[in-house]
Amino acid sequence: MSALHLMNADLHCHSNVSDGTLSPEAVAERAHRNGVELWSLTDHDEVGGQHRARDAAHALGMDYLPGTEISVTFADKTVHIVGLGFDPDHPTLVAGLAATRGGRERRARDMADDLARVGIPNAFEGALKYVGNPDLISRTHFARYLVEIGICADPHEVFRRYLTEGKPGFVPHRWAKLGDAVRWIVEAGGAAVVAHPARYDFTPNEEYALFVEFKSHGGIGVEVVTGSHTPAEYQRYAEAAREFALLASRGSDFHDPTESHTDLGTLPALPGSVTPIWEALSHRILRA
Repeated sequence: MSALHLMNADLHCHSNVSDGTLSPEAVAERAHRNGVELWSLTDHDEVGGQHRARDAAHALGMDYLPGTEISVTFADKTVHIVGLGFDPDHPTLVAGLAATRGGRERRARDMADDLARVGIPNAFEGALKYVGNPDLISRTHFARYLVEIGICADPHEVFRRYLTEGKPGFVPHRWAKLGDAVRWIVEAGGAAVVAHPARYDFTPNEEYALFVEFKSHGGIGVEVVTGSHTPAEYQRYAEAAREFALLASRGSDFHDPTESHTDLGTLPALPGSVTPIWEALSHRILRA
């Protein structure tokens, strides 16, 4: 296995600029402490923490790739597309992300109204206590509030009982189109990556269609090793990367020290049969 495969790159995680609980600086410190060599902060639909993250990474001696995670609607499901190595100040990307964030408050108020109907009042105000960026109030913030008031023991129980399709508090949201999200990333000089594909519960035909359309718009990568994948799924998506001629990415999807299944920098290496996406992005890496 090459040195590039063995690099401790963590290219998917979140700060309190979106739905993480730590500041960009604290996430950088945790990544560095866990041996991360190449890092990217990928807050949801937001690039507001990018300059802070870059500066913190460089102060610690880590190389950095600008990042974000964009929510899109595909086959009536929410799919996440990670962007890496772009210009975080590019006007097309900034405007597109702002448009995607629009509507989150209305959705959040509708979620709170639905929770009130099953005996959980004031959930909107409760969720706001956990929001670092009011433009990005999300289900995760509601989950933290439901744990705080004793409705559930942890966020995983919340998502089993509430906030998901068919359960109280679920309100669908129409996100960006797949082609638009990929275009914003590419026009800003970056690479688009399908995040944690095993999470979407697609049929084989739907997953095939996702990868085909994603590539047709200019997407070039897929997360193979990520916090929500099993070892069997590492191999499954390594095979998908080869089948669709996609580059392979690796990221913990870290949000919080107690909530996240996987800590920053603790994933196994990429399988030797794939090409790491950071090889193609070497010219976009901001060196420490």
